[in-house]
Parts: sequence; C-alpha cells; structure tokens
Amino acid sequence: MVHLLRTALSAVLLALTAIAPGLADARQDQIQVPQVLTDNRPIVRRPIPGGARNGAQKFARTELYFGTAKSDGVVTEAEFRGFIDRYVTPRFPDGLTILEADGQFRGLDGTVVQEQSFVLILLYPFHTYESSSRRIERIRTLYKDEFDQQSVLRVDDPFIVWVSF
Repeated sequence: MVHLLRTALSAVLLALTAIAPGLADARQDQIQVPQVLTDNRPIVRRPIPGGARNGAQKFARTELYFGTAKSDGVVTEAEFRGFIDRYVTPRFPDGLTILEADGQFRGLDGTVVQEQSFVLILLYPFHTYESSSRRIERIRTLYKDEFDQQSVLRVDDPFIVWVSF
C-alpha cells in the first residue's frame, strides 16, 4: 500500500513539475500530509503547502452566518457589534473577522427569504478544536436566543489550514 501511495505521489509531483515548474520542488519523501478534522469518517489527506514548510502553524477554520431578519425588524449593526463584544470576543480574544453579506435561504414554508447577514470567520489553533467547538456552539445558541433566530449556519473547513503571522 505504501509503495502504491509513493508511486502515485511521484506521478503527481512529476505532473506538477511539467505543468508548473518549481511548484513541486520538494522530494516525495520530504512531503508530509496533515490529517483533517474527522467524525468517524475516513481521514482525507493532502500535501502540506509550501508556506506551511516555512513555519506556518496548524489552525482550524469555522465560519458562522448570522441572519438579521427578526419578527419585529432587523438586527442592526450596532446590536450585532454589541453581541460580538459581549459574547464572541471574550471567547476568542486573539482575533476574528466579520464580513457583511447579502444572503438568502429557503424558509420552513418553502419561500426564499433574502436578508442581510454577518459572516464571522474564526481561525484558532488546531489542537483547541474541541474546546473551541463548544464555545462556538454556545455563541450560536446565544445569538438564536437573543435575536429570535431559527438557526446560525456553521461551516467547518474539513482540512487543517496553515497560518503564518
């Protein structure tokens, strides 16, 4: 099995070299492959990007999508920023990114609902995934309760992301 994998990796590196010289500059025995986040699924592996070989750190990435429509109006930017200050920053004090977005989804009654939303991007050390995941779930619950929301969409990148500062 290892021989087959090594042969396949050699073929990929050879193809990369032909397509983009310099891209496949590492020898096959120097390439490490990271594990991904799993929930009893087969582990998917991919080569570590060049930046990771130059000191980048293993991080996990989660995105949360916060809708703003509520029965008595909308969640204002000031209300959302207050929520971030009270509940998110204390749980993730090292940093976060917020984007404003236009979103849409199919409601429970089948109609398409369009609304402004906020996207929260969290990057956190991979070794803290379990404890960070619990904090993220708490944030989702707090937002749903405070702003009368059906859900807060959560997206977890299944791969380790490599971060350098």
